[in-house]
Amino acid sequence: MAKPGQTRRSFLGAVISLAAGAFLIGKFLTPKTRQKKALLTVPKGDLPPDGALVYREARVALLRQGEEVYALNLVCTHLGCTVNVTPAGLVCPCHGSSFDREGKVLKGPADRPLERYRVRTEGDFYQVLV
Repeated sequence: MAKPGQTRRSFLGAVISLAAGAFLIGKFLTPKTRQKKALLTVPKGDLPPDGALVYREARVALLRQGEEVYALNLVCTHLGCTVNVTPAGLVCPCHGSSFDREGKVLKGPADRPLERYRVRTEGDFYQVLV
């Protein structure tokens, strides 16, 4: 008598093996989502209206324009010097690049805007997330 080509046991074994393989492949091919961490936590009352707070050690400026609060990375996109915050905008002391208060390039040699960080409100604090 001839043996059947596929038994229920071999079929279920193949299905389980394929499912386990697909799970493992999906686990390794799916990019990991990175949790944003708080770089700075600042009391809301410390940030003046239409003003800025500069944290030189973190190379970050927290700015407010009207109701919008945002943070800029103070690393110049030209050669990595720390830019200075002035009432008119941001200026790199190394080669003279200048940026507006939103980080957009006004004058080179920098050709890319400053990196902008997300700011989250947590109770009476602002958190700069990176």
